[in-house]
Amino acid sequence: MSGEIEINVNDGNFDREVLKSDIPVLVDFWADWCGPCRMISPVVSEIAAEYKNRLKVCKMNVEEGRQTSSSYGIMSIPTLIIFKGGEVVDKVVGVVPKNDLVARINACV
Repeated sequence: MSGEIEINVNDGNFDREVLKSDIPVLVDFWADWCGPCRMISPVVSEIAAEYKNRLKVCKMNVEEGRQTSSSYGIMSIPTLIIFKGGEVVDKVVGVVPKNDLVARINACV
Protein backbone atom coordinates (compact mmCIF):
# COMPACT_ATOMS: atom_id res chain seq x y z
CA MET A 1 0.00 0.00 0.00
CA SER A 2 1.26 3.46 -0.79
CA GLY A 3 1.86 6.11 1.85
CA GLU A 4 -1.35 7.93 0.99
CA ILE A 5 -4.17 7.75 3.51
CA GLU A 6 -6.82 7.94 0.79
CA ILE A 7 -6.16 6.42 -2.62
CA ASN A 8 -7.86 7.70 -5.75
CA VAL A 9 -9.08 4.78 -7.81
CA ASN A 10 -10.42 4.54 -11.34
CA ASP A 11 -11.46 1.85 -13.80
CA GLY A 12 -7.79 1.08 -14.46
CA ASN A 13 -6.56 0.45 -10.90
CA PHE A 14 -9.76 -0.60 -9.09
CA ASP A 15 -9.04 -4.32 -9.38
CA ARG A 16 -5.51 -3.97 -7.98
CA GLU A 17 -6.27 -1.45 -5.22
CA VAL A 18 -9.67 -2.74 -4.07
CA LEU A 19 -10.45 -6.28 -5.15
CA LYS A 20 -6.94 -7.65 -4.57
CA SER A 21 -6.30 -5.78 -1.31
CA ASP A 22 -4.99 -7.82 1.64
CA ILE A 23 -7.06 -5.71 4.04
CA PRO A 24 -10.71 -4.53 3.92
CA VAL A 25 -11.38 -1.52 1.70
CA LEU A 26 -13.87 1.34 2.03
CA VAL A 27 -14.63 2.91 -1.36
CA ASP A 28 -16.26 6.34 -1.46
CA PHE A 29 -18.08 6.82 -4.78
CA TRP A 30 -18.45 10.60 -5.27
CA ALA A 31 -18.44 13.50 -7.76
CA ASP A 32 -17.26 17.12 -7.69
CA TRP A 33 -20.79 18.48 -8.19
CA CYS A 34 -22.30 16.43 -5.33
CA GLY A 35 -23.03 18.49 -2.19
CA PRO A 36 -23.67 15.50 0.09
CA CYS A 37 -20.37 13.99 -1.14
CA ARG A 38 -18.56 17.09 0.11
CA MET A 39 -20.40 16.75 3.44
CA ILE A 40 -19.22 13.19 4.07
CA SER A 41 -15.71 13.62 2.67
CA PRO A 42 -14.19 14.90 5.96
CA VAL A 43 -15.69 11.90 7.80
CA VAL A 44 -14.16 9.53 5.25
CA SER A 45 -10.79 11.26 5.71
CA GLU A 46 -11.01 10.92 9.50
CA ILE A 47 -11.79 7.23 9.16
CA ALA A 48 -8.86 6.78 6.76
CA ALA A 49 -6.50 8.25 9.37
CA GLU A 50 -8.02 6.36 12.31
CA TYR A 51 -8.02 2.97 10.54
CA LYS A 52 -4.66 3.30 8.79
CA ASN A 53 -3.07 -0.13 8.17
CA ARG A 54 -6.36 -1.89 9.09
CA LEU A 55 -8.62 -0.45 6.38
CA LYS A 56 -7.71 0.92 2.98
CA VAL A 57 -9.79 3.95 2.02
CA CYS A 58 -10.29 4.67 -1.67
CA LYS A 59 -12.18 7.42 -3.45
CA MET A 60 -13.70 6.91 -6.88
CA ASN A 61 -14.99 9.88 -8.83
CA VAL A 62 -17.98 8.41 -10.67
CA GLU A 63 -17.30 10.72 -13.61
CA GLU A 64 -13.87 9.13 -14.05
CA GLY A 65 -14.88 5.57 -13.15
CA ARG A 66 -18.10 5.08 -15.07
CA GLN A 67 -17.51 1.40 -15.87
CA THR A 68 -16.77 0.38 -12.28
CA SER A 69 -19.53 2.58 -10.86
CA SER A 70 -22.02 1.02 -13.26
CA SER A 71 -20.89 -2.52 -12.48
CA TYR A 72 -21.61 -1.92 -8.76
CA GLY A 73 -25.01 -0.35 -9.45
CA ILE A 74 -24.10 3.11 -8.18
CA MET A 75 -27.29 5.10 -8.76
CA SER A 76 -26.97 7.73 -6.00
CA ILE A 77 -23.93 9.35 -4.48
CA PRO A 78 -22.33 9.38 -2.10
CA THR A 79 -22.27 5.60 -1.94
CA LEU A 80 -19.78 3.94 0.39
CA ILE A 81 -19.02 0.26 -0.19
CA ILE A 82 -16.94 -1.93 2.11
CA PHE A 83 -15.05 -4.72 0.34
CA LYS A 84 -13.36 -7.67 2.04
CA GLY A 85 -11.53 -10.34 0.09
CA GLY A 86 -12.73 -8.76 -3.15
CA GLU A 87 -16.39 -9.07 -2.18
CA VAL A 88 -18.95 -6.42 -1.19
CA VAL A 89 -19.74 -6.88 2.51
CA ASP A 90 -21.68 -3.67 3.19
CA LYS A 91 -23.03 -0.65 1.32
CA VAL A 92 -24.19 2.75 2.57
CA VAL A 93 -26.01 5.22 0.32
CA GLY A 94 -26.19 8.87 1.32
CA VAL A 95 -24.78 10.81 4.23
CA VAL A 96 -24.76 8.95 7.53
CA PRO A 97 -23.38 9.93 10.94
CA LYS A 98 -19.76 8.93 11.53
CA ASN A 99 -20.67 6.58 14.40
CA ASP A 100 -23.04 4.64 12.09
CA LEU A 101 -20.32 4.29 9.48
CA VAL A 102 -17.73 3.27 12.09
CA ALA A 103 -20.06 0.59 13.48
CA ARG A 104 -20.50 -0.88 9.99
CA ILE A 105 -16.75 -0.79 9.37
CA ASN A 106 -16.03 -2.44 12.73
CA ALA A 107 -18.38 -5.28 11.80
CA CYS A 108 -16.23 -5.92 8.70
CA VAL A 109 -12.63 -5.38 9.79
